[in-house]
Amino acid sequence: MNIKALGLAALVVSAAYAAPDPNFHIYLAFGQSNMEGQGNIEQQDKSVDKRFQMMATVDNCNGRKLGTWNDAIPPLANCASKLGPSDYFGRTMIEKVDESIKVGVIVVAVAGCDIGLFSKDNYRNYTGGQSWYTDRVNAYGGNPYGRLIEMAKKAQQDGVIKGIIFHQGETNAGDGNWPNNVKKVYDNIISDLGLGSDIPFLAGEVLRSGSSAGANNNIAKLPQLSKNFYVVSSEGFNQALGDGQNVHFTSQEYREFGKRYAEKMIEVLGDKLKPANSGSNDPVPESSAAATPVSSAATTPVSSASVAPVSSSSSGHGFDWGNMDWGNMDWGNTGNGESNINPPVATGDSTQAISGSVVSVKAASFNVFDMQGRYLGFVKLTSDAHVSEVLKARFHKSGIYLVKRGNFMKRVVVR
Repeated sequence: MNIKALGLAALVVSAAYAAPDPNFHIYLAFGQSNMEGQGNIEQQDKSVDKRFQMMATVDNCNGRKLGTWNDAIPPLANCASKLGPSDYFGRTMIEKVDESIKVGVIVVAVAGCDIGLFSKDNYRNYTGGQSWYTDRVNAYGGNPYGRLIEMAKKAQQDGVIKGIIFHQGETNAGDGNWPNNVKKVYDNIISDLGLGSDIPFLAGEVLRSGSSAGANNNIAKLPQLSKNFYVVSSEGFNQALGDGQNVHFTSQEYREFGKRYAEKMIEVLGDKLKPANSGSNDPVPESSAAATPVSSAATTPVSSASVAPVSSSSSGHGFDWGNMDWGNMDWGNTGNGESNINPPVATGDSTQAISGSVVSVKAASFNVFDMQGRYLGFVKLTSDAHVSEVLKARFHKSGIYLVKRGNFMKRVVVR
């Protein structure tokens, strides 16, 4: 494929696969029965602002298809669940953040489960039991942790993961190693999703007057294990759902609990909840970036007739793209020079502008895609950086990458 065709193919890939919306904030939620939600769904819970969405984590529950976004009307976890903390967590978030922000939740929870069910490697030791329990595990493909990661990766194509909410521990109330096991699950989530080191993890206390109240001793230890761990109080919740188990909250307490989760998340994230300028081309924050392995497959030739013109004007971020020294940008040693797509030759030549180099003479950040258009994350480059080396260090894999800032894109081969 010639250089011009490569540039055109890159443009079409970019147009077909838009970067994730930085104003779509996504939260993961997992745990056991209280995260599933055991409260009765009442009339006030049956309508919701469309800014609050849920991704279906089980198939064909209330007609929802696995992996699709839907209005966040309970149940959110599975067909056996009811009203839980994630419901009013999301409702409170959209109420308190800027109206340009959308919120999505991905809920995976199994009543009665041990924390080991969310072990990346040993979950099979915790999948058996009574038929109702096995059915709930099987609804998540037999691997709830795997389903959570699968759905989260899919969601990263649409928005940015901002945090995690968690409620589990009743089953492990007497297990002194539970805090460390929770930390392992968190670390695996961060690693498997390519998230940054600043993702908050909010753990809710269990019912203080309940039969598993001792679990709160374990929960209180979580903040000692990570600066990102926080506890959400259950103080004042003492009615207990009248189901004979003495561990579940009432519907009203679930609503209040969700609000407490949201208020803590807002407190922790602070300015990270400010809306991104929809008119800019700022990269998605690193803490939300997926680290999907990069394919080395070449793109299919694309006709220039399918490429819509795009302006080659300045990006508006203080970088004078038109006056940059394109010829002297140091893209590193990429082998046979396949990455050296011609720089823009005139402001009116949109095709050449898009296929031009994208490194600032000072410093800049760039969104990164694979050649199938999947968003991988972003990189920060400085004036003395070799882009191929930066990509190799960031994604730990050779192959063909597309790096993009604003209307400028470049194809880079990493050996």
